[in-house]
Amino acid sequence: MAQPLEGLTVIVTGAGRGLGRAEALELARLGARVVVNDYGRPGRDGSGDASAAPAEGVAEEIRAAGGEAVAHLGDVADHEQARALVQLAVTTYGRLDVLVNNAGILRDRMVFSMTEDEWDAVIRVHLKGHFNTTHFAAAHWRERAKAAGGPVHGRIVNTSSEAFLAGSAGQPNYAAAKGGIVGLTTSTALALAKYGVTANAICPRARTRMTEDVFAGFAAPQDGTLDPLAPEHVAPLVGYLASPAAAGVNGQLLVVHGGMVAVAERPRIAAKFDTAKDVFSFEELDALLTPYYAQRPPNETFAAAEVLGLKHD
Repeated sequence: MAQPLEGLTVIVTGAGRGLGRAEALELARLGARVVVNDYGRPGRDGSGDASAAPAEGVAEEIRAAGGEAVAHLGDVADHEQARALVQLAVTTYGRLDVLVNNAGILRDRMVFSMTEDEWDAVIRVHLKGHFNTTHFAAAHWRERAKAAGGPVHGRIVNTSSEAFLAGSAGQPNYAAAKGGIVGLTTSTALALAKYGVTANAICPRARTRMTEDVFAGFAAPQDGTLDPLAPEHVAPLVGYLASPAAAGVNGQLLVVHGGMVAVAERPRIAAKFDTAKDVFSFEELDALLTPYYAQRPPNETFAAAEVLGLKHD
């Protein structure tokens, strides 16, 4: 029986550890040939010396299980290294079919304490890194579609975060980057649909090196059961979105963790006010908006997040 991703080539960035590793292994299990990308720096803030060991280790796991995989040591935030990553997939396996953007770093700080470098570094790796790989993958699919005279199989799965959905006080750089990724995803979805390519984003919740502080108070089960925060809960959704079965899913944002998938709605208008004259005056806005916000629950901003199971201190 054919596997859902049999014959497809996928790239997973940041796949040497944690969530990316789980995604790469799951995609391989579903039959894909995997290009395992990781810059291999040990610090979750992007510090330390680059190393091929994490990516090579995951690629070897895939090969040992009977799959096909090749490792790529590279910084996806570097435009030329991102080009080389996509080219490696095409050169090695003949084409690229799926791009999973997962690579990222953290440099947490309150907005009043954050340095310019801490801001730039996180935006660079997350947002620019997503753009770089998307740019070269999109060009590849556009060329293939033109040559084929019709749509091709192309899938992009981007990694956003609940930090974008609900805010994260100590992560203005991270939250902004993750919000930008959603914008990049929806724009890409519209631009590439005619070529048969879909682009979707996920907001995963998983216990990884990146989130060790966030989930410090939630201990992993000691009874042998699967941790509700295990990355393995997220990987199957990525496999589905990468597959032909998800051809009708495009421009979507999905929250996933612990056996749950929630489909997020796009923002909707909550209230509308029209001026009684040609232009609003300060007094008219005060008379309309101040009572409106006064009667709303003080924590209504977080209502959607609470539905998704988020906890706010």
